[in-house]
Amino acid sequence: MDTWEGPVAGPEQGDWTRGMPMQFAEDKFRSTVRGCPSAVAGGGRVGWPFVAAYALAYTGMWMALLSPVLVGLTLRIRAIDPVHAASDLSLVMGMGALLALFGNPFFGHLSDRTTWRHGMRRPWLLGGALGGMAGLALVAQATSVAQILVGWCITQLAYNAELAALVAILPDQVPQRQRGTVSGIIGVSLPVGMVAGTFLVQAMAGSTLAMFLVPATIAVACAAWLVWLLPDRRLPPSQRPHYDLRELLDCFWINPRRFPDFGWAWGSRFLLFAGVATLLTYQGLYLMEHQGRTPAEVPRLIFLSTLVQACTVTVFSVVGGRLSDSAGRRKVFVAAAALIYALALLVIAFAASYAWFLVGMALTGAGQGMYLAVHLALVTDVLPDSETHAARNLGILNIANVLPQSLVPALAPAVLAASGGYAALFVIAAILVALGAWAIRPVRGVG
Repeated sequence: MDTWEGPVAGPEQGDWTRGMPMQFAEDKFRSTVRGCPSAVAGGGRVGWPFVAAYALAYTGMWMALLSPVLVGLTLRIRAIDPVHAASDLSLVMGMGALLALFGNPFFGHLSDRTTWRHGMRRPWLLGGALGGMAGLALVAQATSVAQILVGWCITQLAYNAELAALVAILPDQVPQRQRGTVSGIIGVSLPVGMVAGTFLVQAMAGSTLAMFLVPATIAVACAAWLVWLLPDRRLPPSQRPHYDLRELLDCFWINPRRFPDFGWAWGSRFLLFAGVATLLTYQGLYLMEHQGRTPAEVPRLIFLSTLVQACTVTVFSVVGGRLSDSAGRRKVFVAAAALIYALALLVIAFAASYAWFLVGMALTGAGQGMYLAVHLALVTDVLPDSETHAARNLGILNIANVLPQSLVPALAPAVLAASGGYAALFVIAAILVALGAWAIRPVRGVG
């Protein structure tokens, strides 16, 4: 393959494209004109135009995906089958999460092998956003729980295809010394997306179709902007590895004995997300059945609690990521964040009023913001085969995010039936999250 041996098109480009493949150098020139060169390939720092587009793409995806989790699905299912709402919600959430469990690493593997001439990540970013909108349209117009289930499964598969490409962009484009800061900014996208999504849901409560499709449309627009700006990697067809059954199975497994740091980091994240899944799935029913709130009040109450959580996530995500970069340490921040989240779940478990519930939500934001910002930087630092299998391996990490979303709904009804309430469920979740703080200690590849 031809290589580029000189500067591109003008003196302002410098020498950072020297020795790159010709097609990659041309991509760099077009991307630099747009203000966002690949810092990993160029040896520099990633620019703010790119970071802004990257964060907004994350925000749009979370807005479209988590609004139904927080409010939309609960209200749709309760309207169709109020008697069996808890079990129906567990079924829909569990099946969607099960597909996400396999879909994210699978699509990540396909992204790593994509030989489209416009890049490896672009088709999955835009295609995932469009597919998610189609799934949400089906959910919005469903007249039965079965139709909601099908629509939600499509939604989960599509947005996890987009997420696989989004996560891989961090090691693709961001140099190691900036990853904590950029991860912190990306971490803010989760609460911002949740707040914006729940705000739109309550503002459009009179139109079920708009409640689901307006956030999805915003997600498509944000993905399209990132696709336009992205200095995407390209894989020549001649360099695509052979695909067989072993390759397929490798999409879902990294041997923890060969890569123990990744294994411990995966386990810590799994335990943290057991607590996150409990709160995301059951806070609507918790407010109605534990605190006696009416279904009409729930969208407003969840919007307020999400806004409180978002404020603390924003502060602790950005500050935690920058402090971690400055100190050159990851583990202490991750462990402290998990313990804060565990404490928050205990506050929620024993909340005697909505005000105390808000206190607990503020603490979850502090813990979650710091954890997600620093933990993603930690994992990226110890990621196996980051040059060739970044999307696949980060997709395997994402199993730790989504597997609890299948297990918690499967196990929670038994806990609720045995205990007679939500306090025991949140206490058990707090214990699991605290174990996640301990699980980060054996990681040796970072401080």
